[in-house]
Amino acid sequence: MSEIHVRIASWQDDNAVLRQIRENVFINEQSVPPELEWDAEDADAIHFLAYEGDYPIGTARLLPDGHIGRVSVLKDWRGLHVGDAILHRAIAEAERIGLKRQMLSAQVHATPFYERLGFKVVSGEYLDAGIPHVDMVRDSH
Repeated sequence: MSEIHVRIASWQDDNAVLRQIRENVFINEQSVPPELEWDAEDADAIHFLAYEGDYPIGTARLLPDGHIGRVSVLKDWRGLHVGDAILHRAIAEAERIGLKRQMLSAQVHATPFYERLGFKVVSGEYLDAGIPHVDMVRDSH
């Protein structure tokens, strides 16, 4: 396996690949309705793209208020710490621009992953696009 690297992406320049990854994960695999996946916040978000070599395999976005979301890794690369690399890059960028608190809405099955990265559950369970979620928060030191 090649080295995994994560870079900041442009919603305009990298739109096709960002959409392809999210469409594969959320719309095709998890049956999230397209109208819930695509929103106006993408234009103002900082996007991240993970690669194995030159192949794009994962993405996430950071909103101006510190919300990290749309964390998605293509099926064949799950369990290989791609999500860790994406989240570390997103957290580092949030801290670099002064967002001391990062927040996210996590699918319940993924809460242990986020807890390992310092996030804590701060809500009860709720449904988002028919999938159980909880709100989580991480405060930088």
